[in-house]
Amino acid sequence: MSWSDSTAPPAAAGPIEKVLYEVKKTIVGQDALLERLVVALLARGHVLVEGVPGLAKTLAVKSLAQAIGGDFHRVQFTPDLVPADIVGTRVYHQPTGEFQVQLGPVFTNLLLADEINRAPAKVQSALLEVMQERQVTIGRETHPVPDPFLVLATQNPIENEGVYPLPEAQVDRFMMKVLVGYPSVTEEFVVVERALTPAAVIQRIIEPETLVGLQQQADQVYVDPSLIEFAVQLAHASREPARIGLGDLARYVTFGASPRSSISLVLAARALAYVRGREYVVPEDLTDLAPDVLRHRLVLSYEALSDEVSPDLILARILANVPIPEPAGRGR
Repeated sequence: MSWSDSTAPPAAAGPIEKVLYEVKKTIVGQDALLERLVVALLARGHVLVEGVPGLAKTLAVKSLAQAIGGDFHRVQFTPDLVPADIVGTRVYHQPTGEFQVQLGPVFTNLLLADEINRAPAKVQSALLEVMQERQVTIGRETHPVPDPFLVLATQNPIENEGVYPLPEAQVDRFMMKVLVGYPSVTEEFVVVERALTPAAVIQRIIEPETLVGLQQQADQVYVDPSLIEFAVQLAHASREPARIGLGDLARYVTFGASPRSSISLVLAARALAYVRGREYVVPEDLTDLAPDVLRHRLVLSYEALSDEVSPDLILARILANVPIPEPAGRGR
């Protein structure tokens, strides 16, 4: 799906299209990134955005947050953070002689974890509970976060100093990892041209309650059982590539995609079908999203690093070898 850079959406455009047109006031190109962010919003998933500096990763997330309304918090991850800076802590209140809970910035609708790999593992692990269960335990008390709740994280892949690898358990909780590339010459010209004028003001298009309703509508999209089987086969092929005739890939994969990847792929495909205006999922929805859903869940061996074999290369071969189903029905 692609959207024009025009800031005036058609009169018949739905809420999602209006949100995307509003974001396009500040973001040039990056259609794939914006589409994945919207899919994550509808599928209640978290997104990890990776790209070199200067590609408007943070700006895209902030613009989307402004367009959908609700509470928005940004945490700039740095090496000196502690878990209490993220989730909150108990503070002694001297007049009453009691401890009071001070909630952290995770209690919001949209949390931007900017440059998440700059904080040590103990700080990153503070997000494990809230990303999976949408609640935070402080002391002996459990506090639910608002609904909807989404974590949108960014990271820089080119630096080795001052960064910390994300724990595998946390990486697996991101529904998608989206790679952002350089813009084309034409897009970069527009970027520079816009930088010479005052920044556009992003208007609030929908409310959090509206987003919850859109999520419920996306939940009604039909998924054929053969497509569920296809998602499961992709995950299994990443663990046992020899099953589909790719035994030469086994030495490159230490751990394949977890069962959470199958769930995420089906949920994301259902949301993508809704964004594309369909009431049913087609195989293209799964194949388009499979690299984003699976790439960060593959743990590669040192041999893969030495042979310059990337997760995307492995997934491309898996997608080429797993038969794509032809669903019998297009509805319930």
